[in-house]
Amino acid sequence: MFARVPFRQSDIASPIIASGFRPLFNPSASRNVISNQFADLSRIYEDGVNLCLIERPLPAAIEQFVYRALQNVGSIEISQPVDPLQFDFNKLWPATAQIPGYRDWLADVELLVTAFCELFERREAGLRLRTLDKAMCPRFHVDRVPARMICSYGGIGTEWLPEYAFERAKLGMGGCGLPDAESGLIADPTAIRQMPAYAVGLMKGENWEGNEGHGLVHRSPQPTAVQPRRLLLTLDML
Repeated sequence: MFARVPFRQSDIASPIIASGFRPLFNPSASRNVISNQFADLSRIYEDGVNLCLIERPLPAAIEQFVYRALQNVGSIEISQPVDPLQFDFNKLWPATAQIPGYRDWLADVELLVTAFCELFERREAGLRLRTLDKAMCPRFHVDRVPARMICSYGGIGTEWLPEYAFERAKLGMGGCGLPDAESGLIADPTAIRQMPAYAVGLMKGENWEGNEGHGLVHRSPQPTAVQPRRLLLTLDML
């Protein structure tokens, strides 16, 4: 199964993965890895790395599939554990099975689930797949998980902030109920970043041991008239 997962292509990545899940201790500063090399997802194990964002060219077949699915097919919301060795991915979204590009999209979902499980040496991943027509988590926040993988196949991508651009003390209750734009949370509004469609984001959360108080700060984007819906995949450790 490793033959299908690009992590083994990197001489640096292999020993990191083989050693198993290693917690992060004493992060000196949060850093973000932005790359077009899929193997760089393994850098999430590096001290201080809070986000590995892999930007990928969007294949025309998947782009057209997602566009037609969001335009013509009803909503989907799936949340379940998935063992990539046992799960029948052909049944993931059967209502879209006749749309060209369906199998290309399924193959990519299977790749991401397999890669996530390989990276963290898990038998299963917690898969959530949903269409969204509003911001699910509209305020900047951190996730109470060790790590989460996210991919917006269509629509507007997840927004995130580099460490220098916000005040952590203003997150959650620290914002006193005010909108992010008024609470003082965002120190530099021009620094808000967005994950491109089809990019793979691997984020450290608050429950990665040693990363308490340093989880990646991010939020759901507001839909627009041009991009009113999203197709969002997230993967969590089980």
